[in-house]
Amino acid sequence: MRNFRCFLIFIFLTVMINAQTQSHNSSATGNEIKAFTSEQIKSYLDGEGMGLAKAAELNHFPGPKHVLDLANELKLGQTQIDSTKKIFGNMKEKAVYLGNIIIEKERQLDQLFSSGKADLESVRNLVTEIAEYQGELRFTHLQAHIQQKDILTSEQILIYDSLRGY
Repeated sequence: MRNFRCFLIFIFLTVMINAQTQSHNSSATGNEIKAFTSEQIKSYLDGEGMGLAKAAELNHFPGPKHVLDLANELKLGQTQIDSTKKIFGNMKEKAVYLGNIIIEKERQLDQLFSSGKADLESVRNLVTEIAEYQGELRFTHLQAHIQQKDILTSEQILIYDSLRGY
């Protein structure tokens, strides 16, 4: 198990370094991903929600980031704060990891088309990979909302919904 964790950490660091290097190089050379804005790229690399958990949010499953932002108004206890920070930290770590992979795959897709070498098989394979990572990213955010709901009281959820305008 320890070797597997080391392997995952190695992969994560490799992807992070590669993404940062390519991000720096693309900014310097103007070789950005044409289909994404710089804000979208930043959102993926920062592990932001980007509305991926809207189905949960709009159905009384609060998000940990917003719960932490509203900790005083929700009158969270220290145990709730600690649990929420843990949920948020785990979600953020995985979202950043997946976001880096998605950006790299999108960069590969962009380069495939810009090189003029795009064909049906290579595009289908790359798009399928991207879709799998995007699904995992969305699940990561939704999972955090499910975990968060278990930590709050029904009264806190009502207050949360009201403060968030739902």
